[in-house]
Amino acid sequence: MKSLIFVAPPAAGKGTQAKIFSDLYNLEHISTGDLLRVEAETNESIKAKMAAGEFISDDIIINLIKNKISNLGSSNGYILDGFPRNLSQAKAFDEMLISSNQKVDYVIYIDVDKEVAKNRITGRLYCPNCGATYNEFIEANMPIEANVCDRCKSSLIKRQDDNAVTFENRFEKYMELTLPLLSYYEEKGNLYRVNGNQDSNNVTSEIKNIIDNK
Repeated sequence: MKSLIFVAPPAAGKGTQAKIFSDLYNLEHISTGDLLRVEAETNESIKAKMAAGEFISDDIIINLIKNKISNLGSSNGYILDGFPRNLSQAKAFDEMLISSNQKVDYVIYIDVDKEVAKNRITGRLYCPNCGATYNEFIEANMPIEANVCDRCKSSLIKRQDDNAVTFENRFEKYMELTLPLLSYYEEKGNLYRVNGNQDSNNVTSEIKNIIDNK
C-alpha cells in the first residue's frame, strides 16, 4: 500500500497533483477540509467552529484521518492533502501509523518561490460560466483577449480572496507552521523535493519518477 503526503506553499499546485496521482495509482485522495465538512453535517460543535473560523483540535483531525485510512476499500493506498499542517500533527500521525505497523512512504515537497506563488494567486482569473481559469501575469495562461474567456467568451472575474494581503497572510502561516515539517521528514529520510516553479506537467513527471524509482 502506497502512502503519500504533499507539502507545499499556497499556489504550488498541490491539489492538482494530488488528483493526478490519485487517478494514476488508484490512491484515495484524503483532504482534511473535505473530511471536516462531512463531519460538520452531523456534528454541531465542529460545524460551529468551522463557521467561526476557529481551530479544530489535532485529536479530532487525527481521528478523522485514522477512520478514513482504516476504511480505504479497494484503493492501493492514500494521498494526504492538507495534513499534517504542523509538527505536532505529524508526530501524532506517525505514532498512529507505528501502532498499526504502517509508515509514510513519500513526503513530496513542491517548492515554489514566493514571488511565483504570489503571481499565480494575485493574477488568477476565473470564468463564472464554464469554470476555466487564466492568469493575467503568466504569459502561458493569459486569455487570448484580455478579461474574456477563450472557451465561452464570458467576462472573467477575480475571486475576492485572490489578493496580495490574503496571500501574505497564508504564506506567513505556511512558513510558521508547515515549513518545520520539512526538517522532520528529512531526518526520517522520506522527504523528496520537487521544483514547483515549472510547468505542471513537468512537476507531475518529477513526482512520478520519484514514486516509480525510489
